Amino acid sequence: MGTTANGNGSLSAARPTEISRLDRVVIRFAGDSGDGMQLTGDRFTSEAAAFGNDLATLPNFPAEIRAPQGTIPGVSSFQVHFADYDILTPGDRPDVLVVMNPAALKANLDDLPRGGTVIVNTDEFSKRNLTKVGYQANPLEDGTLAAYQVHEVAMSTLTQGALADTGLGKKDAERCKNMFALGLLSWMYHRPTEGTERFLREKFARKAEIAEANILAFRAGWNYGETTESFATTFEVAPAKLAKGTYRQITGNTALAYGIVAAGQQSGLPILLGTYPITPASDILHELSKHKNFGVITFQAEDEIAGIGAALGASYGGALGVTSTSGPGIALKSETIGLGVMTELPLVVIDVQRGGPSTGLPTKTEQADLLQAMFGRNGESPVPIVAPQSPADCFEIALEATRIALAYRTPVLLLSDGAIANGSEPWLVPNVADLPDLSVEFAGNPNATDGSGEFWPYVRDPETLAREWAIPGTPGLQHRIGGLEKADGKGNISYDPDNHDHMVRLRQAKIDSVKVPDLAVDDPSGGQARVLALGWGSSYGPIGAACRRVRNDGLPIAQAHLRYLNPMPRNLGEILHSYDKVVVPEMNLGQLALLLRGKYGVDVHSHTKVAGLPFKAEELQHVFTDIIKGVVLS
Repeated sequence: MGTTANGNGSLSAARPTEISRLDRVVIRFAGDSGDGMQLTGDRFTSEAAAFGNDLATLPNFPAEIRAPQGTIPGVSSFQVHFADYDILTPGDRPDVLVVMNPAALKANLDDLPRGGTVIVNTDEFSKRNLTKVGYQANPLEDGTLAAYQVHEVAMSTLTQGALADTGLGKKDAERCKNMFALGLLSWMYHRPTEGTERFLREKFARKAEIAEANILAFRAGWNYGETTESFATTFEVAPAKLAKGTYRQITGNTALAYGIVAAGQQSGLPILLGTYPITPASDILHELSKHKNFGVITFQAEDEIAGIGAALGASYGGALGVTSTSGPGIALKSETIGLGVMTELPLVVIDVQRGGPSTGLPTKTEQADLLQAMFGRNGESPVPIVAPQSPADCFEIALEATRIALAYRTPVLLLSDGAIANGSEPWLVPNVADLPDLSVEFAGNPNATDGSGEFWPYVRDPETLAREWAIPGTPGLQHRIGGLEKADGKGNISYDPDNHDHMVRLRQAKIDSVKVPDLAVDDPSGGQARVLALGWGSSYGPIGAACRRVRNDGLPIAQAHLRYLNPMPRNLGEILHSYDKVVVPEMNLGQLALLLRGKYGVDVHSHTKVAGLPFKAEELQHVFTDIIKGVVLS
């Protein structure tokens, strides 16, 4: 029997409990958008990361800035999947559902498997709140939850009781109930507590009374689990066996920001982020604004067009121009991207995709901007396109986008999405010495091929077809660039038909020449698989998890994932034609499938979803299994 600190700091006897050892757990915290579920989930995730578990998360935000309290549109949730082995997704369904009100229960109960655990804040199950979401009777009393393990906890009342001596008003005290829930779950799963208490003191450093109130609520939740008879079992999930190194929990947006900072350091160039706040990309601006000491300037423009205009202007001046946005912003930036194509200047354009069209689903995820990235500009306006496969991969993909932009003097589209941007996972912090050299050489001398001693802006490198990059004001390198068609080499404005045809083909050839790695195929069967699952972007995790399940059922399947979408890997056509069937799951209506059919003549099987949520491994498992069995029987 151990001891535990109660709310006032004294020690009380610990009640013995049974310990159940698990290899993985999925927990979902759900409540009103003002209940602090994102903070609660993030803190639990941080402690799981510090403990050494592998993990993946799925925050799910309301679309409305402030939906009516207690309604289903206002429900906010945070799902965390942690394990003692390598995992790929935030989990299909929660094993444990923590709900703070009836709306959270109604919005999430269908995802909980029979036998799952529900922890309910009973204080919010008033007749008024039940009526708001259409409950005719209290689901805690009418048998609705008979199939689940239910723990009824008066979190609001218990939190207020724990804070009775702090002097906080009832409303402020009740706001701490999310920390009560966090304390209870931390006790249930043997999570460390020191990090959370330290975090709270730092977060509320200017409001010590608020910090201490949250800590008291956190401890009260822990002690409730320790002393109540309701919880007879606690659970342990051992640390995962990950590759040696230093890890930290990271979201996709933070990883992109760090990648841009690293790109500036590795290239030796100052960075200007010209941007306009938009969900779900705004955190990239927030993070980069903290790193002025690394030569990063952030400019929050008055609109999307001004943001990318500033970024392209910075590139013209010899810096690395970066802009970030989501789908609606890409539509507004398209003309300036085309200007970047014509002027052949490096520019990194980050699109964190969300549900569309128009304003669409601002807080939900989608992969529907691929064709816009490929063709969403007037004229023949080719640009390279890259896409990260996970939150941690965003760091490397930002470096890759920068490499291509600098080496080939071109805008590069980087397609993240909401699931990657807000999701998190452990990131192996790289050794600085292992980062790529992205340094560039600016033009220093006249280069005219006719011996005139002039500088011609469109003289090209014979390997990359990139033009020279001259910083304005360099003596002897006066030149003109702009949006009108240029004469090959000299750069003078030209309306000559043959020159235009030549320049269009040159710009396309430059993008086609971009060097990207060959596509790797994962096939543990040693070539026995006749079906290939091919994805891009955030579908990587669900496809990989589904393939594991299919293989565990004794069926062979191969998997490959595209991080380079334009140009595509040189060996992609050969790979596609070597399988009887290629399945392409996408969170759109088949955009990559359309490109593959048109480019390689392969009749791929397109499996699509546009629900604003990522694929579940379970649904893809069924799709893959049916296709494999169909191929075997054909």
